Amino acid sequence: MGIVELLGMAASVSLLSGWRLYLTVFATGLAMQSGYVDLPENLAVLDALGSWWVIAIAGVGAVAEFFADKVAWLDSIWDGLHTLIRPLGGALLALAVVDSGDPTWQVIAFLLGGGAAFAGHATKATARAAVNTSPEPVSNVVVSTGEDVVTGGLLLLVFANPVVAAIVAVVLLVLAIWVMWWGYRKFRTWFPKAEANRREA
Repeated sequence: MGIVELLGMAASVSLLSGWRLYLTVFATGLAMQSGYVDLPENLAVLDALGSWWVIAIAGVGAVAEFFADKVAWLDSIWDGLHTLIRPLGGALLALAVVDSGDPTWQVIAFLLGGGAAFAGHATKATARAAVNTSPEPVSNVVVSTGEDVVTGGLLLLVFANPVVAAIVAVVLLVLAIWVMWWGYRKFRTWFPKAEANRREA
């Protein structure tokens, strides 16, 4: 697996960890354990992700996140608590994928992985904060379920075709920037209206 494929996988996995960190770690561990992900021997640091202990803990976290994400107020609290955890997790995942014998690439992967995970997390938190303002619970559940399906599908794509993973990473990054911009504009229009309604009441 060449450096382009490895960086593509690292970037994609980092971005997805910003949406669903525990599911990403869980899926990566299972892919390694089953031999689905064929990585060079010098990347033995990834063996920790294939540990059944790590897989089990990530699985519990994924289940907890699945249900927490469906309740609007709990989702906001969960996202707030994971503002530091997701970027750090994404940085470590990216670091694990890159050649452990090259310190330069390790630093680059750690920084870019953390940035990609933060972009994914900020996208999710911004979009969900806008959705959570809706008084009915259906939209929150629909959006959350969509995130689950998209994350799972993209993880399969990343592991199946590392070349496509690089394209996926770029597309996700562009999408993340667009969603953050959309969320920012929505909040700019929503807060003045909410304040005006409060004063009229």
